[in-house]
Amino acid sequence: MLAAMQLFWQKGYNSTSIADVLQTAKVNSGSLYYFFPGKSDLLAAVLDMYHDGIRPMLLEPAWAGVDDPVERIFALLARYRKSLVDTDCFYGCPIGSLALELHEPDLAVRERLAKNFSAWIEAIEECLSQVKTRLPTDQDLRELAQFVLTTMEGGVMQARTFRDIEYFDAAVRQLRRHFKCLEPAPKGATRKRAVQSQIKKTREKNNA
Repeated sequence: MLAAMQLFWQKGYNSTSIADVLQTAKVNSGSLYYFFPGKSDLLAAVLDMYHDGIRPMLLEPAWAGVDDPVERIFALLARYRKSLVDTDCFYGCPIGSLALELHEPDLAVRERLAKNFSAWIEAIEECLSQVKTRLPTDQDLRELAQFVLTTMEGGVMQARTFRDIEYFDAAVRQLRRHFKCLEPAPKGATRKRAVQSQIKKTREKNNA
C-alpha cells in the first residue's frame, strides 16, 4: 500500500502498473492479489490511508504551536507551499491529482476521494467555527471552508503548471485579503468611513 501510494503520487494512477508496485514493494503477485483483486482495490486502500492520516500526518504537524484558528488555516496552506518549494513546484496534492486524473472512477474510489476532500473541509470548518464571532452572522462556514480548499487546489495546480510559486502565493494573498474583508471593522473605523463617504457624495453633488 505504501509503495502504491508513492507511485500513484509520482507517476499517476494510470501510468503505474501492478508490476511497478510489485517491484517497488518487493513482493510477489500472489501476495498482492490475495489482498487486492485489482488495481482499483489497491487505490481504494491507499485513499483510506490518506483519510486516516489527515490529522496525524497533515493537520497536527501544520498546526503545532499555532493557536489562532484562522492562522491555523494559513499554516496548513504554508505546508503545501513548502512542499511546492521543496520540489521545484512539482508537488501536487495527491487527492486533487487523482481526482483530476480519474475521469470516471469506480464508485468506491469516487466516494473515497470525496471522503478525503470532506475531511479536509471539515477540519477548516472546525477552525472557522471557533472564530464565527469574527465573521459575518450570515456567513456559511461550510462554503467558506470549501472556498479555502478551492484556493489551495487551484494555487497548487497553477504553481505546478507555470513552475512558479508566485501563483500559489497570489492565491493565498487573495484568500487572506478576503478574510480581512469578512472581519468587522472597529466602530471608530466604521464611523470614519461613513463620514468620508458622505464628504465624497457632497463633493460630487457640488461638482455636478
